[in-house]
Amino acid sequence: MRKDVYEYIISKPKLNDFIRQQPTWYRKLTRDPNELEKFELASLQYYKQTIPDRVEQFSNSIQMANMMLHMFQAMKNQ
Repeated sequence: MRKDVYEYIISKPKLNDFIRQQPTWYRKLTRDPNELEKFELASLQYYKQTIPDRVEQFSNSIQMANMMLHMFQAMKNQ
């Protein structure tokens, strides 16, 4: 693997963890260092940090808060 690619991966803990869990990326990046963007995207998808994943997490948080609010109101009315 090229030294600059390796140093970039090491500088970011999430990417470093991801490459250890998905060792096929070692080979892919060694053969084609231009795959770095795909590697980062795969890492974001693996850790569910893409924009759609974040929107879904936010939506789930809102639903949970809404459910808790309804539960507290029901307890108050009893």
